[in-house]
Amino acid sequence: MSSAFDVLRSFLSHATGLSLDHDKAYLAESRLEPIMHRLGLVDLDALVVRVASGQHPELTREVIDAMTTNETFFFRDRVPFDNFRKFVLPALLEARKDTGRIRIWCAACSSGQEPYSVAMILDEEAQRLQGWNVEILATDVSHGVIAAAREGIYTQFEVQRGLPISQLLRYFRQDGDRWRVNEHLRSHVQFEEFNLLSDFGSLGRFDVIFCRNVLIYFDMPTKHAVLEKMARALAPDGYLFMGAAETVVGLTEAFVPHQEHRSIAVPRASAPRSSLRLVAG
Repeated sequence: MSSAFDVLRSFLSHATGLSLDHDKAYLAESRLEPIMHRLGLVDLDALVVRVASGQHPELTREVIDAMTTNETFFFRDRVPFDNFRKFVLPALLEARKDTGRIRIWCAACSSGQEPYSVAMILDEEAQRLQGWNVEILATDVSHGVIAAAREGIYTQFEVQRGLPISQLLRYFRQDGDRWRVNEHLRSHVQFEEFNLLSDFGSLGRFDVIFCRNVLIYFDMPTKHAVLEKMARALAPDGYLFMGAAETVVGLTEAFVPHQEHRSIAVPRASAPRSSLRLVAG
């Protein structure tokens, strides 16, 4: 078990940046057991041998999907979304008035609740955004969750987590015992499979990046590398939204925490203008 688990840990680290502690063997076995059962494999060793062979790309993708954590819900932690609506968006509308374009990236978007939450805010602010080109790119390393996010179908439990009833009725339609995001909202978001260990060059430049509750699963060198690449992908006066328990301090010199809200980081070069007052949270 231990040798197979070590190989699995190494594979996941190199393939996705996911850092598994040595005491998480039980977690790996429980998440991968359905795959082993379906394939008739006797133990984790047999599964790891198949994955390590490099001859089963679909199995490799399935293992990655099983091992990545996809905990998310609509308007998670609410305050970052309030800050985006009330302060960041108005600041960008002023700063980008000559181009009329804003690009937003939801990195590691899981099953789509975060980018759809952002899209709802933008739709509700449609009057202020008339004539503007606002793009939302949502990415995740997991093929399975990107497919689910693109489809936009959620259970009753999922829509009850953080989604006000007014927005549920406005942006979703009931489909049996599930709720489907309407076509209008889905058209606001472009979903793509993307690995944060990859080069960001093909993605272009963004004005806002949401990378929330993701870095906690990476080791220190990977956190540093991802943040350095995000700094290059973010406009000099852009905004990086992180999880409430996450910070750039000690990880990179490219960003500094926003002086009034630590879950937002700004490029170091723009730190003087970070006196923008944000909702406390």
